[in-house]
Amino acid sequence: MDIKEIQNLIKFVAKSGASEVKLEMEDIKITIKTGSEKTETTIVQAAQMAPIQQPVAPVVTEAPVAPVVNNTDDDAKYITIKSPIIGTFYRKSAPDKPSFVEVGTKVNAGDTVCIIEAMKLFNEIESEVSGKIVKVLVDDSSPVEFDQPLFLVDPS
Repeated sequence: MDIKEIQNLIKFVAKSGASEVKLEMEDIKITIKTGSEKTETTIVQAAQMAPIQQPVAPVVTEAPVAPVVNNTDDDAKYITIKSPIIGTFYRKSAPDKPSFVEVGTKVNAGDTVCIIEAMKLFNEIESEVSGKIVKVLVDDSSPVEFDQPLFLVDPS
């Protein structure tokens, strides 16, 4: 069974409304569980015998950070740097290194502001705007979702 067939199976199960489907063949076992907002798939092959998490949709690893103006009253004058991918947020390149940015740090467009690890790949996230970091919205080593706000930047 190839990855395309597995993805089609995941889509079919998600649309069907079933809460759990198990498929066992000679050398592979697939369990698909659907919840309120996510679909989880575990695949076990006879030679491997370890679960593999499969994403419902492909993960984009190289996407620009799109600055978006935040709509809250207090933060209306700030620009939000959002996560372009799903992964784990890191403020430093290594545990013994300083953070890329702190509150009060001036950044230019193209400066690295953090790293997001996705599927064992470390993606440097760059600022699309110049300004001063006024707020860090995510804790170090926390999971982040696609389009989740990471930083507020004062462009003035």
